[in-house]
Amino acid sequence: MVTLSACGSSGSGSGNGSGDSKTVTLVSHDSWAASKSVIAAFEKESGYTVKVLKDGDAGQAVNKAILTKDNPQGDVFFGVDNTLLSRALDNGLFQPYEAKGLDQVGAPYRLDGDKHRVTPIDYGDICVNYDKKYFADHKLTPPASFDDLVKPEYKNLLVTENAATSSPGLGFLLGTAAKYGDGGWPDYWKKLKANGVKVVDGWEQAYNEEFSGSAGGKKAKGDRPLVVSYASSPPAEVVYADPRPKTAPTGVATGTCFRQIEFAGLLSNAHNTKGGKAFLDFLISRRFQEDMPLNMFVYPVVGGAKVPAEFTEYGPAAKDPETMAPTKIAANRDQWVKSWTSLVLK
Repeated sequence: MVTLSACGSSGSGSGNGSGDSKTVTLVSHDSWAASKSVIAAFEKESGYTVKVLKDGDAGQAVNKAILTKDNPQGDVFFGVDNTLLSRALDNGLFQPYEAKGLDQVGAPYRLDGDKHRVTPIDYGDICVNYDKKYFADHKLTPPASFDDLVKPEYKNLLVTENAATSSPGLGFLLGTAAKYGDGGWPDYWKKLKANGVKVVDGWEQAYNEEFSGSAGGKKAKGDRPLVVSYASSPPAEVVYADPRPKTAPTGVATGTCFRQIEFAGLLSNAHNTKGGKAFLDFLISRRFQEDMPLNMFVYPVVGGAKVPAEFTEYGPAAKDPETMAPTKIAANRDQWVKSWTSLVLK
């Protein structure tokens, strides 16, 4: 989601435009989704038309936004999470803006403090998901923890995303670093590689093509019953199924979760800063926050926002996810990814 950098003015116009355009352009990762009626209400009330540009997995989208920051594709960027936050901020991707209603957002999600270069939008947990039918058919207990994933009985069953290009892939790497420490995670990944982990570029490929438990994976004849995805993926499998099953076809290995927080922000050289600010206000409005869970399958950050029953029943947030301070991520991320690439991909 989007990060706001200290490079711009928080006034009505900065960068390449006067701020008077009637179109607000959102640049996002591929998983952006919102109800048409909710976007239409914003357009009617604000007078702005929303244009959305999807730019791949979050990691790819952030990297492209940095490369094009002097002449950005849009006004607001949605797709920076806590694993990539420092990269966006250090590259001056965003200008500061304190969104209206920010006081209703919980303090644990406001990782940029009083600088307001990013606005927290949602949170979720990156976790290994499993195909219930596969494990039932093979009379095998699904893995429950990071330790389980390197056991012989789970050989050649897991697919994950590239930590260099994918935010869930990076989140999973950081989860292992949080679990096993700076010196222990490389040994863990050596074991995981020896146990046949498969790495693909992004979440869409991993979940909807390689994973045998998802609707998309079934159609694609995916053969991996374990995938790095989200704790909220099982509710998605229920909501999108027709007819709806009584129970989710997938489950979550709750001992493999890493907490992800996503942000949005006003691009430093946005053409329409006034419209971008209005859109950021909208993203933390109760209307959008309550619409968001069943569209993007993430949790709202605004206090008191209602969470749908499907989340409570099929995909509750992890009770004790791994976490890591943004400063630690910033200090180690690039070197860890470089080491991970050498260990796992070469």
